[in-house]
Amino acid sequence: MLCYIGGSESEGHFSLINEACSMFAHTNPLHLDVFKSVARFEAEVVAMTAALLGSKEKASGGQVCGNMTSGGTESILLAVKTSRDYMKMKKGITKPEMIIAESAHSAYDKAAQYFNIKLRRVPVDKEFQADLKAIRQHINRNTILIVGSAPGFPHGIIDPIEELGKLAYSYGLCFHVDLCLGGFVLPFAHKLGYPIPSFDFTVMGVTSISVDVHKYGLAPKGTSVVLYRDHDIRKHQFVAVTEWSGGLYVSPTIAGSRPGGLIAGAWAAMMSLGQEGYLENTRKIMEASKMIQNGIKEIPELFIIGRPDMTIVAFGSAVLDIFEVNDIMSGKGWHLNALQRPNSIHICITLQHVPVVDSFIQDLSEAVQTVKENPGPISGGLAPIYGAAGRMPDRGMVEELLVNYMDGTC
Repeated sequence: MLCYIGGSESEGHFSLINEACSMFAHTNPLHLDVFKSVARFEAEVVAMTAALLGSKEKASGGQVCGNMTSGGTESILLAVKTSRDYMKMKKGITKPEMIIAESAHSAYDKAAQYFNIKLRRVPVDKEFQADLKAIRQHINRNTILIVGSAPGFPHGIIDPIEELGKLAYSYGLCFHVDLCLGGFVLPFAHKLGYPIPSFDFTVMGVTSISVDVHKYGLAPKGTSVVLYRDHDIRKHQFVAVTEWSGGLYVSPTIAGSRPGGLIAGAWAAMMSLGQEGYLENTRKIMEASKMIQNGIKEIPELFIIGRPDMTIVAFGSAVLDIFEVNDIMSGKGWHLNALQRPNSIHICITLQHVPVVDSFIQDLSEAVQTVKENPGPISGGLAPIYGAAGRMPDRGMVEELLVNYMDGTC
């Protein structure tokens, strides 16, 4: 998941977005009256992204709007903050709560801490999707927001978005769909004939969506979009200051000054690739995903978690320490994500993986055999740390360890 763009960093698409970024590196969209071209780039990136996600369909209501942000976390933070303030205005809720599945991104935990919102995290069902029944049971008079992922980061599985939308609508709640990973794949996978369930603003009840342009949109890192069903909701995202001696001030996102070069790079990426480019990229990575899934199924010691809907494939083992397998794969140059509940690892297939699918399966098979024949952690590996953290009943201790680690490394 480190790099989504195919090829080398000195040619092709890399060169295009680097040139666009450098041309506008001096610009700042905070000053709309000065840098009008960057303001237009942002508006067009937002409009093009919204069009992918149903903004032109009658069911969307025809008012979808949004802004560019620095990444998926900021998009999620803004959607949560906006939902909090919108529901305070709409229902007078002053002790807000939100409900997410345990597979939802950790950015929601960050939002809960930042914005003083009580977070209710519920289990997933046997298909590793958000559990509708569990979510319904946690709704109360303070609930402002429920969340669905399309797909979820851990296992690449799409939550039941239509059902969640109906649930949110029936209770008058906000409903955020996390399309940070899937926003530039699922619309095209649907066009290619893959059985993709509904996930966008055509779904009744969806009030906001986050989608990262810097992932499968192949834009420079630091570019995402947050979208809202209408302007009445989005206006609660903005901060306006009227009593500052520095003058009147209003800002749409968390950042004040923003890098116009990244916005220009995102615009250039989308204009260069177009619908046909994204369609072809999606065809390649979806085919690679299916090949990797089939390859993993041929390794008897491994099992795939759930039924992956897109390009994340998570897998574990009932007979081996999967984290030991991960350590060996790291030594072979593969960067996989370690997961918990259950212990597993995943690969996020990008254009970088398309030419090396066979190599990945071969290396994975060899890594499994090595662990099978020589169980036990390798020197310098992280398997003991992951294993110990997962077994610690005191999660506060695990949190303290993480904080101390971060404090010592930055």
